[in-house]
Amino acid sequence: MRIKRLSLGLVGAFLGMLMSVPATGFAQAADHPNHREGGRVVTLPPAPAGTGFQTSSTLGAAAVAPTISPAVRTEHGAPGSSYDCPSGNLCTHVWDPTTSSWKTFFLYNCYKYALANWNGMGAYYNNQTGGVRSYFYDGNNRVLKSFTPDPYDHDQDWTPVWYIRNC
Repeated sequence: MRIKRLSLGLVGAFLGMLMSVPATGFAQAADHPNHREGGRVVTLPPAPAGTGFQTSSTLGAAAVAPTISPAVRTEHGAPGSSYDCPSGNLCTHVWDPTTSSWKTFFLYNCYKYALANWNGMGAYYNNQTGGVRSYFYDGNNRVLKSFTPDPYDHDQDWTPVWYIRNC
């Protein structure tokens, strides 16, 4: 009887652990985010008007880098340069005043991401697969935009966007 209870207890604990795993995963069945097949080369826009190319030492204490939570893979690119948006990713870019460059965020895992210090104009390219729907939310969790993948780059004012859900 004791072995039977122990076995049932272990099975229950295992099932409990499986049920407690957060509901995050992949936005869709897609290639690994570093996989280049199906990627799309995207050209970054010119620097936002009035930003100029400043070094971090001339920016003063007011400059703060844009961030996202939970963290994702990012890279910086100069205005007019190109980057690869891998298949399965929602690629967003926002101006980073601390580096005077575009900071690209690669949103691959299905999640509702919180944005910090995303200000002004930027853009996004949705290279996800399977027709998954993505959402931009304001500070009150109201949907600002809802969209599915398409073959176009989209300009975006990031100032009112506080959250992104890529699935």
